[in-house]
Amino acid sequence: MKIKQIERIIEIPEGISIELDKTLVTVKGEKGSVLRTWDNPKINAVMEGNMLKISVNNATNREKKDLLTLNAHLKNMLRGVKDGHIYKLKICSGHFPMNVSISNNVISVKNFIGEKIPRTYAIKEGADVKIDGDIIIIKSCSKEIAGDTAASIERLTRITNKDRRIFQDGLYIIMKDGKELK
Repeated sequence: MKIKQIERIIEIPEGISIELDKTLVTVKGEKGSVLRTWDNPKINAVMEGNMLKISVNNATNREKKDLLTLNAHLKNMLRGVKDGHIYKLKICSGHFPMNVSISNNVISVKNFIGEKIPRTYAIKEGADVKIDGDIIIIKSCSKEIAGDTAASIERLTRITNKDRRIFQDGLYIIMKDGKELK
């Protein structure tokens, strides 16, 4: 069953500009800029003053889902260019003293469980990674880039052939964007 019309209106805060080009939206703010495309050509986006109106006429359930997903992504983009997205990881080493360092946009973990060869990850462009004691802080104006970088760094120290109850060394996400993990 088709729905006659679905629309969502997003208010644009001061200091943020939005550019629309068919299925491409670019959001620019004080922290940076983020762009996103969407696949559904039936979704219409129109700027009216400081409001962004996205709508679909004669929408199927799939088009409704696409519109609501785009609405959530746009809100994340607005929050990202205004405040930024932050993820935190904790460095835990119980058996061997692990050394984590950043140089030339590459994070390297040395002496992880006594390994001789360091584990490395090339940090994605758009992510700002800093080490503060035993906490790794990842900041970005794109939620996807910040989350993907945090997950990739956590995956660096994943252990598959040892008992996880005994070998608890590694890098673990302790705070996702806006959520404190326990």
